[in-house]
Amino acid sequence: MKNGELLAAAEAEGFEVLVTTDTSLKYQQNLASRALAVVVLNTTSWPRIQAAGATVIRAVDAAAPSTFSEVQIP
Repeated sequence: MKNGELLAAAEAEGFEVLVTTDTSLKYQQNLASRALAVVVLNTTSWPRIQAAGATVIRAVDAAAPSTFSEVQIP
């Protein structure tokens, strides 16, 4: 599934936020017409993501429709 298809499918299923580690997504997709927010994590390391869980949750809670936000995980 390509990124545009994934975003459309997520919206169709009622998702409000997509969390991804695809840092190039913001250059590939225009969210202006989307109701979905995208939160991009700067690492694919699951142990690091788990350790920063509270930071990720805050980013998801603060995500607004049609926007990208980036979470820097140490």
